[in-house]
Amino acid sequence: MRTARLEAFSDGVLAFIITIMVLELQRPTGSTLHALLGDPLKGLFTYLLSFVYIGIYWSNHHHMFQLVRRVDGAILWANLGLLFFLSLVPYSTSWMDAHGGATVPVTVYGVNLLGAALAYYVLQQAIFRAEGPQSLLRQALGRDLKGKLSPVIYIVGIVGSLVSVWVGIVAYVAVAVIWLVPDRRAERFINAHLVPED
Repeated sequence: MRTARLEAFSDGVLAFIITIMVLELQRPTGSTLHALLGDPLKGLFTYLLSFVYIGIYWSNHHHMFQLVRRVDGAILWANLGLLFFLSLVPYSTSWMDAHGGATVPVTVYGVNLLGAALAYYVLQQAIFRAEGPQSLLRQALGRDLKGKLSPVIYIVGIVGSLVSVWVGIVAYVAVAVIWLVPDRRAERFINAHLVPED
């Protein structure tokens, strides 16, 4: 089957996730700039971090499926696994926002991010198996240093957050920054090998 329905469903889920997160934001209790400081500002930070993560997954998912011609059942289920972990982001974000200085919420947020990263890897592997050794996605990813480095940093953040929540938060921000830096090689590969629609 073609990828259009999978992409449309995934786009809808990710848009809904962002909507849920923004609705969870705590409003300032007053109308002054001082009222924004404290918990509402912390909430804006956690929302921004999670929004960036959802945006990164949406962008990478979009690029990924530009290089995939057809999907099978394994790809559909792997994609649902990714969406499952991403759908938990509003929950872990809200908990971390409410108790940002607490170890367990920051650790759980990292576990959530690690789960999404591993689910994304499983989705890539399902695509590789379905398309064989000549997979355009496999060629485009190359050594995939970012993909291999990210789970390591998440694990450092998860373990580090048990010592200090700031170690975890810095690690999670670092991964987001790594992925925000655009990879021009991938863009050029996609433009050169764009899979035509049937």
